[in-house]
Amino acid sequence: MDKSHTAYLKTLSFAKLASKDNLSLPNFLMLVKNKGSSVLTLQTPMLLWFERPTEEKMKLYQDSVTKGAMSTSPPAADGQHAPLSTETPMHGSLDASSRPALETLIDHLVASKRSLSSIDLVWRANELVTSARAALEECVILGARSGFLKQGIAGQAKVLRRVRDGIEDVAREGQVEFEAVLRELDAADARLQRTLDILRSTAVEPGFRPTDDEPKTLHDFVDDQGVDNLKSSIRSSIDQVQEAQKDFGYSISSFDSDLLAIEKAIVSITISSPSSSDVLESPIPSLLRSLESHAKEMAVLLQSLVRHFDLCVTAIKHTEGGGAAARSITGDLPKGMGVMDRGSSSSDDDSAPPEPITDKEREDMLDVLSKDAAEVEDVVIEIRDRLAEMEARFDPVSSHVNYLSGVHDDAIAAFRLLEEISTRLPVYVSSSREYLMRWEDEKARIESRMEDLDGLREFYEGFSKAYDGLIIEVGRRRGVQVRMEAIIQEAMVKVEQLHDEDATERETFRLDQGDFLPSDIWPGLSNPPPRYEVVPINKDVSGAPELPKKLIEQALRRAGDLSGKI
Repeated sequence: MDKSHTAYLKTLSFAKLASKDNLSLPNFLMLVKNKGSSVLTLQTPMLLWFERPTEEKMKLYQDSVTKGAMSTSPPAADGQHAPLSTETPMHGSLDASSRPALETLIDHLVASKRSLSSIDLVWRANELVTSARAALEECVILGARSGFLKQGIAGQAKVLRRVRDGIEDVAREGQVEFEAVLRELDAADARLQRTLDILRSTAVEPGFRPTDDEPKTLHDFVDDQGVDNLKSSIRSSIDQVQEAQKDFGYSISSFDSDLLAIEKAIVSITISSPSSSDVLESPIPSLLRSLESHAKEMAVLLQSLVRHFDLCVTAIKHTEGGGAAARSITGDLPKGMGVMDRGSSSSDDDSAPPEPITDKEREDMLDVLSKDAAEVEDVVIEIRDRLAEMEARFDPVSSHVNYLSGVHDDAIAAFRLLEEISTRLPVYVSSSREYLMRWEDEKARIESRMEDLDGLREFYEGFSKAYDGLIIEVGRRRGVQVRMEAIIQEAMVKVEQLHDEDATERETFRLDQGDFLPSDIWPGLSNPPPRYEVVPINKDVSGAPELPKKLIEQALRRAGDLSGKI
């Protein structure tokens, strides 16, 4: 008799003692322990004994034969454990002494049932594969959205850059014109200063001034207040232009900051966010294939454990007293296992007796069962290892999804930044128009003041030239006066000569004829000759002062005319 029968006979023996002494189940377990038997080994038969009537116990013992077996599977490659085989084994033989006892089969069944808890690992593997597929879809969507946003934002950024360049052109052209106006203004002021310096260096001839007057220059006759007011007005216009440039510069600087921010956001999206083709080259597809491969292998391994469990149940049901044990152990299988009873024609009828098998079939089945039972733990370990590998490989998937989610968030942030910039764009454009208007107004005002500067310069230059003309005119007048005085002096000499001759003739006539002529014949007979004197009519008008000949010559030289006579 094999060990299975021996164990069951022990069970029957202890059970008879329990029935004879009317022992309860706890006392019965204590009896087994005192007899030196394993409570764990005999626990299931003892429970079945107390649960079932005597007729059924005997029937189970008589009908306990086995059928069906699993053949040994070849080892898997790369150190992986091959799934437990469930095919009909090749005919082999086990002698009666090596047949597994019922307690051994129950141990195999319990171990097999415990291994079926690996279904949770398989469910987790399925979750990882499902999550990886969803991650791939999410990555494609995120990549497409990010790429679309990137292209749209980049296009709008180019438009903004062109607007910025146009505004910069306005500022640059305005600056060039302003600098040109300043150069013209500096040149006009320099010309005016040179003219004023000439006036400052030109001393007024003392002969033109009263004797008690202080020495003066031509600049003393210039109204500096007018020049200062004109320059102050020009400086005010320049300040207004510079203030407008400063405000416009702030606007451009703000625009530049916005452009720099949006371009940095675009660069970040370009570096981080893959295009649709890049998504296909991401690590997720290869990782997904690896996860699917592991999941399939785990499913195959779990299926082999299920079949091994079915075989254990079949073997126990074909062992004397094992049917009730099988039903007791298989009553709380993990949810979703779907284990079938290979020893009956219907999985719904657990109480139906198993189909009879030959001793040879039972021996072959037990042979495969014993070999597969030794591999159950390895299969469970491999399932755990594969799940651990899947967990490790799923981490990059999660990281990549989080990475792309962050990139998508950056794209959304860039888009929102673009919306904010678009609200400020009219302000930037209007600032350029405002700058142009202010510049044109101040430019016209500066040009008008610059014409006034040139007018002053021309007036002062005319003043300097007029002074030279005055010197020349005074010299001319002095020359005329001298000639007139010379003519008068010459005429007076002739008049005096005629006077003296007339006086002599009158005295000779008086001496010759005076004694004969009565005195009352002509009252003027004895009058002396008349005397004449040449005097200016407007005695209060001063004559031309006498100027140095060198001064007049210098004035004539400056005037470009040396033909005049002094």
